[in-house]
Amino acid sequence: MNCIIITKPGGPDVLQLQERPIPIPSANEVLIKVKAAGVNRPDVSQRAGNYPPPAGAPQDIPGLEVAGTIHAVGENVSRWKKGDRVCALLAGGGYAEYATTDHGLCLPIPKNLDEVQAASLPETVFTVWHNVFQRGHLMAGENFLVHGGSSGIGITAIQLARAMGAKVFATAGSDEKCQTCIQLGAVECINYKEKDFEQSFSQVGIDLILDMIGAEYFSKNINVLKEEGRLVFISWQKRSHAEFDIRTIARKRLTITGSMLRSRDISFKSNLAREVEKKVWPLIESGRFKTKIYKKFPLADAASAHALMESSKHIGKIVLEI
Repeated sequence: MNCIIITKPGGPDVLQLQERPIPIPSANEVLIKVKAAGVNRPDVSQRAGNYPPPAGAPQDIPGLEVAGTIHAVGENVSRWKKGDRVCALLAGGGYAEYATTDHGLCLPIPKNLDEVQAASLPETVFTVWHNVFQRGHLMAGENFLVHGGSSGIGITAIQLARAMGAKVFATAGSDEKCQTCIQLGAVECINYKEKDFEQSFSQVGIDLILDMIGAEYFSKNINVLKEEGRLVFISWQKRSHAEFDIRTIARKRLTITGSMLRSRDISFKSNLAREVEKKVWPLIESGRFKTKIYKKFPLADAASAHALMESSKHIGKIVLEI
């Protein structure tokens, strides 16, 4: 099969198209004939040498989400059969014509989506559902702030939070991106290059913040949260170390948490997949949640996809079409 290999840690140019043997699924796995693969920030971090894959995952083939058809199944797999249309979460190996994953991490492609659209779902939807609703406990009527509102995570968080009855606020890096956030359901979006979100949202009273920026925003996040507020970290872009005043956290009775999805065990991710299928898939099939594909590239041009990702010019998801 053809696949994209990280030849060494570095820039987008280290991604090269090579041939590898088609992987063989284990007893609990399926082999997917991939038609599209989502491109995500963790792929860029892995390529740069900053995000090593877990043991057992492909070490030099990036890609955490795919869509395609089941090509073969392991002996313990009962739900899926050859020819089924699925999208799936992977620990790695998605930038390829074939990929394996545990059968529990597959979901049926929603009836109203094609493979490119479906490939944009697993990584972001799983991440948002766990961190915003399971870990962050967002409730209807609460005020929710998501940074990077025009990213894949952002557009997912805005739509799901709004669908669940929350009032959504966002930050983004341009007026165009802010307008997209508002079109998706945010009541207000701040262009962080022109305005200070702390000043803009300090009187709102934010119940929950989903943050992928890191230390740079830590103090401001603490200041805009209301009493009993929650702050959930899923990534960091520049600095991961921050200083803070414990008294503010104690006085407001704040909860600060975070998570990484890729390193969680199969049982956790399988249970998450079933909840996503139950809670989110009906929203997709009813049109209340829509995918937003910014651009698609052929597999061989994965380097250009990564360059676009790093430019932060995109609004929505970047996908490799195979």
